[in-house]
Amino acid sequence: MTDSSPTDAARRPEIYVDADACPVRDEILRVADRHGLVVHLVSNRGFRTTDRPNVRNVLVSDRLDAADDWIAERIAAGDVAVTGDIPLAARCLERGARVLDSKGKPFTEHGIGMALAMRDLMSDLRAMGEVSGGGPGYTKQDRSRFLEALEQAVRR
Repeated sequence: MTDSSPTDAARRPEIYVDADACPVRDEILRVADRHGLVVHLVSNRGFRTTDRPNVRNVLVSDRLDAADDWIAERIAAGDVAVTGDIPLAARCLERGARVLDSKGKPFTEHGIGMALAMRDLMSDLRAMGEVSGGGPGYTKQDRSRFLEALEQAVRR
């Protein structure tokens, strides 16, 4: 008798979303619906949830990094994470997941060290008052790039 459960290589990827500040939730849900994938929307704040059967709305405590910990403990090789949180991206990469930011930029094993270093540098510069304000606004091109990158990530 053979085991009918899918192997890790044949397992469909799941999508884990650091959902509190994610501007592309609707796009993620469209791609997941098209491919029949499970999505975990992880948040420590309440937000309007969905009743789609493939979507898991996960509300975690407001403890610092609770959402990050929930994702990092459950994500597996081949899954996809969507986050702008660089330390969470590093943790997901360590588990073999693919990671995208909300503009479609992939975090990679090769580049994560530099991303972490730049994050720390910018944090220090902000603390010293040398840098203020946020980055550029979110554009239609960013949304389009994200959709293309997510499609590629789930097809791999």
